[in-house]
Amino acid sequence: MKNIFFTLLMVFFALISCRNDESDVQKIDQIIHLYIDSAGQDMLNSNIPGSYVSVQGNDEYGLVDSAPVNFSNKKDADTVNYLEYVAGARRIGIDSVGDNKNYESKIALILTKKVNNTTNAVIKDILTIQYSSTPTSFQVSKVYYNNILKFTKVEGEPNIVKITK
Repeated sequence: MKNIFFTLLMVFFALISCRNDESDVQKIDQIIHLYIDSAGQDMLNSNIPGSYVSVQGNDEYGLVDSAPVNFSNKKDADTVNYLEYVAGARRIGIDSVGDNKNYESKIALILTKKVNNTTNAVIKDILTIQYSSTPTSFQVSKVYYNNILKFTKVEGEPNIVKITK
């Protein structure tokens, strides 16, 4: 009995391993690089006076009021600072037609700027990310910053969003 079970198990795994390698795999492109500047000044470089000393994200569609969203502070080849957003905010469906579905995430950005030694200015901006999903791809399609369209996906290009304040 054990030999029959083992043989059937081996045949099952052999059939699974012989499946078509050209099966559809969904391509995922959801990483966003967010640059923020003001009059040519890198606002994400906390070493420059007048720049933001901290950036926090909160998921506006989160299941609770305090739903932190993580951003990574990075520098590009020109040593300009940017925020990298990979994922973490809840996506809600906004519409669908057949296999094409559109989703949206909304993140409150809490930007803190040091005004002087004793005072900080806190600015709350809204980052809205729209995604499109098909059986073969899931990707960022549009990005709005404070309800102003700042990015529209160009196929094959990275998702770089530049904000000027």
